[in-house]
Order: sequence, then structure tokens, then C-alpha cells
Amino acid sequence: MENGKNILVAYFSASGETERLARTIASATGGDLFEIVPETPYTAADLDWNDKRSRSSVEMNDPASRPAVASRVADMDVYDAVFVGFPIWWYVAPTIVSTFLEAYDFSGKTVVPFATSGGSNMGGTEAILHACCSPATSWKPGRRLASRASEGEVRRWVEGLGL
Repeated sequence: MENGKNILVAYFSASGETERLARTIASATGGDLFEIVPETPYTAADLDWNDKRSRSSVEMNDPASRPAVASRVADMDVYDAVFVGFPIWWYVAPTIVSTFLEAYDFSGKTVVPFATSGGSNMGGTEAILHACCSPATSWKPGRRLASRASEGEVRRWVEGLGL
């Protein structure tokens, strides 16, 4: 709990890099962790972005794609702020993140996107994610961080958010 707020750190991680960062954010904020797990797990072949027929390529080329999520947050209502993390795929969040956001009412909550990437920035991610939530959702600017960011670096970023 940061500044008396109940915090959830929800993340989708295909390779473990985003999970590493999510765990650091949860440690720095005292937040609870929730992994956004696809109902059908991704295989290495599914994640081959060089193959235009791979599952990830097909999903990312279809803005309406909404891969199913295997489970739900037990009590989303208790959280005031939700950090939502993901790897950058094709300069945006994977479509499963949209599935996650559309499954809940974030009205009155603050959502903070965070991402990992080998070099891409957040691209058009924030506009896409905002469209998945109620206009009554409060947003903090998204940030790409190294998966191995230190807890001190993460803590400074979080403190600067003014949650």
C-alpha cells in the first residue's frame, strides 16, 4: 500500500521480463500481483514475430483481437490504483491487455501502464488502452522501464506519479 492506496500490479509476460519488472513494482509499492495469463498459453512458435502467420502476428494485425484471459482478479473493487504491465509488441501492448482492461470497470481508479521492450517506446499504446476503459478512469502516463530496473529506480518513478 503506497500512501494509503490499495495497489494492484497486473501484468502480462511472454518471456519473464515483464514479470521481473512487475515484481519489482509490487515490492516498491506494497501492491498485490496478478498475472494476466492467456487461456491458451503462447508457445515459442506463437511468439515468432518474424512469421506473419504466428498467433502473435495474427492477433497484433487485428485490432479487434481479444485473446481470452484464464482468470479474473478476485476483488478488483478494493484497488485504488492498478499498474498494468506488458511487453511492447509492434509498438503497442499485446491485445490480451485490452481483454484484461475491458473485463473490469476502472471508473474512479487510477491506471498506470508500464512496459518492457528491447528498444521500442510506448508507441500508440496509451490511446489504445484508454479506449478500453470508462472515461471515468484516471490515467498516469505510461513508462517503458528495463526489466531489471532497480527497486530504487522504480520507487523514484512511483513517487513521482503522485498517487
